[in-house]
Amino acid sequence: MKQPIRLTINGEPYEFAVEPHQTLMEILRSEMKFGGTKEGCSVGKCGTCAVIMNGKTVTSCLLLAVEADGKNILTTEGLSGEAEFYPFHEAFTPEGVMRATSDTPGMKSRQEYFTFCHLCCGHCSIKVDVQDGKVVDIAPDMESGFPNELCPLKKSRLSVPDILTHPDRLQYPLKRVGERGEGKWQRISWDEALDTITSRFTEIKEQFGPEYVAMCLGEPKGMEFAFGQRFASAFGTNNVFTPGWSCGPPNASPSINTCGWNMVVDEVHRPNLLVVWGLNINHMSWGVRRETLVEGLKEGMKLIVVDPRRIDLADIADIWIKIRPGGDGALAMGLLKVVIEEKLYDEDTVKNWTVGFDQLAEHVKTFSLEDVERVTLVPLQQIIDFARLYATTKPAAIQWGNAVDQNPNQYQNNRAIAILRGITGNLNTKGGDVFLTNAPFTRPGRFYFPAGAKSRSTANSLGQEYKIAMNSGYVPAPAMLKSLLEGEPYKLKAAWVILSDPILSYPDADATFEAFKQLEFLVVNELFMTPTAALADIVLPVAWGMEHNELGYWPGWQKQIRAHPKIVEAPGECWPDTKIVNEVAKKMGLGEYFWEDDEEALDYMLEPSGMTFDEFKQTKRQLVPTHGYHKHHYGTPSGKIEIYSEKLEKMGYAPMPTWELVTALPEMTEEFPLLLSNFKEETYVLSGYKHVASLRNIRPQPTVELNPETAKKLGLREGDWVNIETKNGKITQQLYFTPELHPKVALASFGWWFPEDGAETQYGWRRANLNVLTEHENTSRECGSPWCRGIPCRISQAEGPNG
Repeated sequence: MKQPIRLTINGEPYEFAVEPHQTLMEILRSEMKFGGTKEGCSVGKCGTCAVIMNGKTVTSCLLLAVEADGKNILTTEGLSGEAEFYPFHEAFTPEGVMRATSDTPGMKSRQEYFTFCHLCCGHCSIKVDVQDGKVVDIAPDMESGFPNELCPLKKSRLSVPDILTHPDRLQYPLKRVGERGEGKWQRISWDEALDTITSRFTEIKEQFGPEYVAMCLGEPKGMEFAFGQRFASAFGTNNVFTPGWSCGPPNASPSINTCGWNMVVDEVHRPNLLVVWGLNINHMSWGVRRETLVEGLKEGMKLIVVDPRRIDLADIADIWIKIRPGGDGALAMGLLKVVIEEKLYDEDTVKNWTVGFDQLAEHVKTFSLEDVERVTLVPLQQIIDFARLYATTKPAAIQWGNAVDQNPNQYQNNRAIAILRGITGNLNTKGGDVFLTNAPFTRPGRFYFPAGAKSRSTANSLGQEYKIAMNSGYVPAPAMLKSLLEGEPYKLKAAWVILSDPILSYPDADATFEAFKQLEFLVVNELFMTPTAALADIVLPVAWGMEHNELGYWPGWQKQIRAHPKIVEAPGECWPDTKIVNEVAKKMGLGEYFWEDDEEALDYMLEPSGMTFDEFKQTKRQLVPTHGYHKHHYGTPSGKIEIYSEKLEKMGYAPMPTWELVTALPEMTEEFPLLLSNFKEETYVLSGYKHVASLRNIRPQPTVELNPETAKKLGLREGDWVNIETKNGKITQQLYFTPELHPKVALASFGWWFPEDGAETQYGWRRANLNVLTEHENTSRECGSPWCRGIPCRISQAEGPNG
């Protein structure tokens, strides 16, 4: 069915009725007859279809027309009036290419490098232009054949040149000389920094034990996370805190304990139906690529979107499931009920390759679809339509997002989704959800736990009650807060923070702030001074990804590895995180587990491939896994899909997802009548880069989204500053109306702080930080996640941005 859209093209307004699958290129060429917009490769490689949308270059062959609704479009025909483009406008108009080269009149000579973007875990292949030793531009790599769509906002092009040369970059090691958090620092040498760290860590280890020193690691970009894990193993601490409580393990472990392996969507043979559950592929790519989505839709692929927020993909979906935040498990159980009771499952799989199907079939009789509707806020008929479309469209695949991971019922939610994949016959089949075979490189686990190092036993670890987390090699953040605030089971003495800003990313920010103040010694590796770095004893300046050689292996479930060659020099005395860890380890007498030079580890990682790093970066640049498609190949104890898991039962967990477990949700009250969730702003990557003017110009303030009818009842207008309160705290964000949002739901921005507020406030972390509203108790028994989605809240008028 055609949908109406409005576009402003070269300054003139137009209205169209378009099919959901039509691309912007087709509209520009067929409807408007703009010859400058060419149809070349049709997969975003050649650049001949490029136009400027709201000031940013996009490939119109990959952009659906409905995604451009309301946007300003500038084609080559509209550029002739733009004086700044005129010197090289004629150079690309005949070909319709929105790119200029170093040979184009008016452009200076530049060097070109090929690498992968470091900003998010999509790691798109990019071409980097360098002039006089500085990155001046970034564009999609149209030449290498790697995924290169770049996010629609082009965050790397906008921000990377500023990040690398920003005047607020940390450039020298610093030592605290005032009170903790006071913002008084003294520049020191690297020798003094390394000696201080070595001395304090050794002193604590000898007096109390290695477990009294914690490693706090964030999302891997290159090898930093791996070096941090390896240091923990060599040093002997088992207290390694990672984002695992909120992303990755809460999905991977349920899949492994249900099907034997983790799974990804097959992009070699595209699905006929794709379910996008809890993320936006257009802006955060850790699974299905945007190119795959667009090509699939052009070929008739069906799309179901599960998201309380009307993301752009919801506009083109066959079904948009506007779910209650936190209601994912209830929805999955409802889908299982329809599939089982209407016998839409794969009979061979269920009969011969499952354990516990009969128990599940009996259990789904204990609740009704009306119950599912009540809990999820999803209309009953939509639940039925979803189940029928997914079960009868073969092959089908589900791309998960970490929105499903961020609640205490996360584990059973993801178990229910894994079972749904399995009984419908969509596992390890072409176009379904597939199990990957490792690409030829050293597995991260081997790197984390080097041969000869002491086993990282959980015997002295914090968080032993979280058995799944323990098996996944991390300790959930709430266990660290309990240790520092309550001294249970013992009180940590020191921590080393790499790739992370816990005051923004850990639950219960006020408790996290107070906990980190309790540490006797804190080291933080950082690009900029941040709220957590402001509390440190030693702050170490790090080199960014393009400033040193490294390998990227994350996301781990993709089982691939990429070369990230050095492109520019780091400023001042910045060192890569890997060099910092390597040098501390050598000073502490742990050199047998490390290298003389940290870059030697890159060759070690590539040993199974038969290549050195230098060879790899000049030839392959990326190694990807293979697809086996062994349909009934399950790595569980029974060799089958374990709907009922005796392994989990022996660990003390529920052996099967149940209605009672997945629907144990916080209830709205008269005091807190709304349900709060959050979203990743397209402009930023988590809590990073609030310093960068090009990004702040696009999204200068944190926003909370609310249905305008709900706002009207509260006496609020769009643009008002409002207070968002839960039983745990209060923050202030700016109100934005979203008419499609459920009237009971509010969606707040994540990861906000204000570098401009200065050191005396630790950079304004209290003002709008979502984690002021979350708590660190009532966590998942398996992985340690507290409530981050569907938190009861209230919203009221604020006096201004400070509350």
